[in-house]
Amino acid sequence: MPDTVEQERCHQLREHVSRLPRFALGHFPTPLEHLPRFSKALGGPEIYIKRDDCTGLAFGGNKTRHNEFLMGAALQQGADLFVWGAGVQSNNCRQTAAACAKAGLDCHLVLGRGGPADGPDEVQGNLLLDHLVGASFEIVEESVGPELDDRIAEVAEQQRQQGRNVYLWDRHTVKPLAAVSYMLCMAEFVEQSTASGTEFDEMYVCSAGSTGSGLALAAKYLNCPFPVRNISPIVWPWETKEDMAQIANEAAELTEMETRLDRDEIDYTTDYVGPEYGKPTPACLEAIALLARTEGILLDPVYSGKAMAGLIDHIRQGRIAAGQTVVFVHTGGTPALFAFHKELATQIAARSL
Repeated sequence: MPDTVEQERCHQLREHVSRLPRFALGHFPTPLEHLPRFSKALGGPEIYIKRDDCTGLAFGGNKTRHNEFLMGAALQQGADLFVWGAGVQSNNCRQTAAACAKAGLDCHLVLGRGGPADGPDEVQGNLLLDHLVGASFEIVEESVGPELDDRIAEVAEQQRQQGRNVYLWDRHTVKPLAAVSYMLCMAEFVEQSTASGTEFDEMYVCSAGSTGSGLALAAKYLNCPFPVRNISPIVWPWETKEDMAQIANEAAELTEMETRLDRDEIDYTTDYVGPEYGKPTPACLEAIALLARTEGILLDPVYSGKAMAGLIDHIRQGRIAAGQTVVFVHTGGTPALFAFHKELATQIAARSL
């Protein structure tokens, strides 16, 4: 039986989540590691990393947690096909395709490049892994967001007309379920920090949706004394704080929890996106190099690298004191490094990386 207040609350949270169907995919709990050399390089604070790049499915990442609940829902409804989509180098699609392979479901990906091609799409990084795990796919011109969502819905309807039982990327259905998985991640983290006797002052994560929503909801439910700071990799065409609070509250409804969030309880910034989504910034590339060269841990140039750039900047601004303790939730994305090898090689050649 739980023997501390924290353990009891974590147990209760898991009881709420257990109401939902779930298909096991990941290696949990993921490690919580101290980064002594990285911390020293930044002059403090003490920085830890929650290794959700180690979730174990096709290079891991945060979508492995999401997919445990999405696959559970799809299997419960008798689906035989996932119609999914995002960018050509989507970590989401790579992990979803791999999850479908493990669950015995077909997967068709609608991959938006955000404009006409100026050459063939290189079969590298995440797109290579989509091939390897057996997903079919089509590459379209729509951008990630409402345009691509509409295209995915059209493809899903075509598949239904052909007799398939489709589970599709529909943010209103998918995002609250995905958020539930990060309620469990927060419970893991609280148990790990309690066991180690480490008290944390800040949590940083790359999110503009489900991952951060689930963490923030669970943080409130578990009475965590630190904020969850969401560093966004993208600027959405909607009010993101309000959207994330809604995702959290729909996740609470799914799990029959009384806790609710309002938009002002979501800590969120787009300050580190750079000129556009999917393009590495100099600060992102510096963050990737610094963590790799001090700790041997790899970030990616689209998501986790930009979030770490935000954390580094907050430290340098003095927004986090040298004596504080911070955890960074690593959401994965490693295969994208290979898709961006030209940009990385240019920086290396210029000796700026």
